Amino acid sequence: MRDSMILFVSGRCDIPAFYSRWFFNRLQEGFVDVRNPFNPHQISRIYLNEQNIDGILFCTKNPIPMMNRLEEVPFPYQFQITLTPYHEDIEEHVASKKEIVNAVREMSLRLGKDRIIVRYDPILLTPKYTVEYHRRAFEKLCSQLESYVDTIIISFVDMYKNTAGNQKRMQLQEMRRQDMLDVGKALGSVAERYAVHVQTCAEDIDLSPYHIHKGLCMDRKKLERLVQHSLDHIQGKGVRSVCGCMPTVDIGDYNCCPHGCRYCYANYNEKQIAERMKLHDPQSSVLLGHLDEEDKITIREDKHIRQISLL
Repeated sequence: MRDSMILFVSGRCDIPAFYSRWFFNRLQEGFVDVRNPFNPHQISRIYLNEQNIDGILFCTKNPIPMMNRLEEVPFPYQFQITLTPYHEDIEEHVASKKEIVNAVREMSLRLGKDRIIVRYDPILLTPKYTVEYHRRAFEKLCSQLESYVDTIIISFVDMYKNTAGNQKRMQLQEMRRQDMLDVGKALGSVAERYAVHVQTCAEDIDLSPYHIHKGLCMDRKKLERLVQHSLDHIQGKGVRSVCGCMPTVDIGDYNCCPHGCRYCYANYNEKQIAERMKLHDPQSSVLLGHLDEEDKITIREDKHIRQISLL
């Protein structure tokens, strides 16, 4: 019986954009150590071999730093690439969207459309970023990616602590149910013209009248097609109550992503981000810093778990 996982790289920070060298070093070493975000001295060691890893889900706003080394990834993988229409007032340090669009097109040709999913999320409303603004931006995106992607995932902004703290700065408006319906109608009409499948994830609103359907960003059936075997051995639920996604194992860390997205839940302290990034060593087994004598390592090997202590 298999006891393996889908590796998530990453929901906590953008590893492909900022830590790809470290990631490829971990592949070469054959294991990665992940700190428990609630107990930093608790380390989970994951062996990066066929017995432990079914596949990898890369989540990024900028895949370009990885593109010349993709042949080094020994496992089946899929990219979910976020392309939002915001400027520096919302996403202060995100790379040029034009460059990312070009990267998506190139990766689609190299890897196939089934391995490239675009995320247009989170959708937020301000006096500048209106429903009509999103309609025009989404139409431009669909025209640029026509025939290169089949699926676009959308979601609406959630009022995380960091988001709420930046609400005034962003001039963020309350996302009412009618606003979601208006956005869905606008985006759905565009998607229908370009024959692209648009789906929500972790949203409880019904947008199916506008040809936008509920879906899963980590869909078991789609991932089984990717890895070419059953994933029934992976049980459990996603991290959110309204999420039906299959569970994954995230190897990232919080507060170490310098994109500067004002709505982000995982990176919310600009000063801390800068300080924590200084701890990064591409040669280390952990993303930030190094192992020390206080760390306790739990090793996962097939169905056996054992602990070791550092000398």
